[in-house]
Amino acid sequence: MPAAERRELIERAATRVFAERGYAGASIDEIARRSGVSAPVVYDHFASKLDLFVRLLERTRDELLAMWAETLAGADPTQLRMERAFDAWARYVEDNRFASRMYFLEATGDPDARAAHREIQAQGRAALSAILGQQPGAREIARDADGLEMVAETIRAGLAGLAIWWDEHPHVPRERIVETAMNVLWTGFEQLQGGG
Repeated sequence: MPAAERRELIERAATRVFAERGYAGASIDEIARRSGVSAPVVYDHFASKLDLFVRLLERTRDELLAMWAETLAGADPTQLRMERAFDAWARYVEDNRFASRMYFLEATGDPDARAAHREIQAQGRAALSAILGQQPGAREIARDADGLEMVAETIRAGLAGLAIWWDEHPHVPRERIVETAMNVLWTGFEQLQGGG
């Protein structure tokens, strides 16, 4: 098997193990077993369990940021772009349940993993701030760079909580999740655009 395919197999298996067991409960042996490889092969691709964990968090962060940038771009009315973005986010969560659970639930049990997780989320928040700062009404809500980061954190934290809740209530249809996100998180932008 080519190295890139083997690495992808390891990453998929590791995502599931970390999501199911948390960082502290995950082991390289179990990740290797689920990947169909030996532990030394995992270490051929990743220097440590923490290195693998960080790679998976960065991958999820980057995929989510790419989704935000793509769906919020363009000249369509902001409401349509926001609805499109929330729908794309919900599709991502639905299609990547293990990656979402791993990304949105804070790492516990290991200070290095927790610090890495927080740093990756902070980087995501800063990048999301820049993306949101280009939206009409964002500057009025935010007023300054700190305010814009607060807006991004409000959206990030709200969606993280919603993703965790949805993981525990998988019977709720995606459309309802998108509707809730729009009703709660779109309101500020909408009011400012209408002069409120």
